Amino acid sequence: MTVNPARPAPGDSPGTPPEAGGAPDDYLERRALRRGSAGWLLLTGLGVAYVVSGDFSGWNFGLAEGGFGGLAIAMVLMGIMYGCMVFSLAELSSVLPTAGGGYGFARRALGPWGGFLTGTAILIEYVLAPAAISIFIGDYVESLGLFGLTSGWPVYLFCFVVFIGIHLWGVGEALRFSFVVTGIAVTALLIFAVGAFTRFDAANLNDIPVDASAFGSNSWLPMGLLGIWAAFPFGMWFFLGVEGVPLAAEETREPARTLPKAIRWSMAILVVLALLTFFASAGSRGAAAIQDAGNPLVEALQPDGEPTTLSRIINYAGLAGLVASFFSLIYAGSRQLFALSRAGYLPRFLSLTSRRKAPYLGLLVPGAIGFGLAAATGDGARMLNVAVFGATISYALMSLSHIVLRRREPELHRPYRTPGGVATSSVALTLACAALVATFLVDVVAAVIALVVYGVAVAYFGFYSRHHLVAKAPEEEFAALAAAEAELDRG
Repeated sequence: MTVNPARPAPGDSPGTPPEAGGAPDDYLERRALRRGSAGWLLLTGLGVAYVVSGDFSGWNFGLAEGGFGGLAIAMVLMGIMYGCMVFSLAELSSVLPTAGGGYGFARRALGPWGGFLTGTAILIEYVLAPAAISIFIGDYVESLGLFGLTSGWPVYLFCFVVFIGIHLWGVGEALRFSFVVTGIAVTALLIFAVGAFTRFDAANLNDIPVDASAFGSNSWLPMGLLGIWAAFPFGMWFFLGVEGVPLAAEETREPARTLPKAIRWSMAILVVLALLTFFASAGSRGAAAIQDAGNPLVEALQPDGEPTTLSRIINYAGLAGLVASFFSLIYAGSRQLFALSRAGYLPRFLSLTSRRKAPYLGLLVPGAIGFGLAAATGDGARMLNVAVFGATISYALMSLSHIVLRRREPELHRPYRTPGGVATSSVALTLACAALVATFLVDVVAAVIALVVYGVAVAYFGFYSRHHLVAKAPEEEFAALAAAEAELDRG
């Protein structure tokens, strides 16, 4: 580990005696989060909130890539990937309960480069996804005719200002708000499933025309076997974001016990919601009818194209689901940025916290970037594809981190142990790599954009920030302690 031994950090008090890594005595005091603000129930709600908007829209575009059978298989495989990964993350979060989440795990297992690559990939996901969702919120507001507004920058700005403002108020208040909105969205999904299953017809599931030229095509796989692979990114939409639960580690009561429990419960709830949503939507109206819909659940409830009381309720609930995911992803992005900045991987001033212990610059800077992207492009689908690309890289590296730590540090105290051990994380690693390649099948431009952003970040780390890491940051202290113990063992 390379550190700068004497240079004061930007944003730190001048004249303060620096310690290791160029950090003054009060460095961590000015970068402290509010401890003990969340229990397992609020964290479970946070895990569901990250994902719930994906049940209302987005996943259905996978029907156009693989048909019902192709998307069904992709959903199962991606569900297995997430299931294996969250079990691995549950173990890692019990060992290293810091705000860095996946970055902290990879830092311990793969060194500074591995930590930075993982943290940057996660940050790409959590900056781009809220920007995309703000556009979808604008589309919902316009379609519902709320206040006569159309989808555009005023709606995006309102979302960022109001919801970042709640986060600045305090983490406890923010998580409770998220929990309530998520509860509304989940209740609506259950009501939707009940209403849609009253019209369920199995014949509707495979009504997409078959491409006879595609290898292995049939009525269940109309785009052939390759369609399964192309549907991977859309199968992820039912679970994308749940891996962010460990980012709340430093604001959690008893994190070694609470985080694994919350991660497992979040995943269990998401699996149930995915199955209900997928089968009820396609079986009610038909896979062909909803494959290109921006609001597939609403379309599934309108067989004649005319709104019904239930479809209107679900339309408003879809807006609640988008708000829940937007709100919680802002939280996740701010904590990832906070952890990377506090350790010196990104400019240190970004990790300063307010009197209410909120990382205000970690909220405002990504929010400004997200709003700028949303207002300038209006292309939510492409931004989500960029976010998915970043997510798949981080999944592969986090799964690899679990494998490396199990083999390198088998005696490390693990309050929670992953069922199946490295076999479980190896499955997650394999499927994550397959999903990463699949993003090129769906949107090459988005994948290239993500690679360019990734390349710029890597250059910044390689030429500058890796020489300015903060030794006293929790993730660096964990790594230094591990290195010292290893040295003693060799001696």
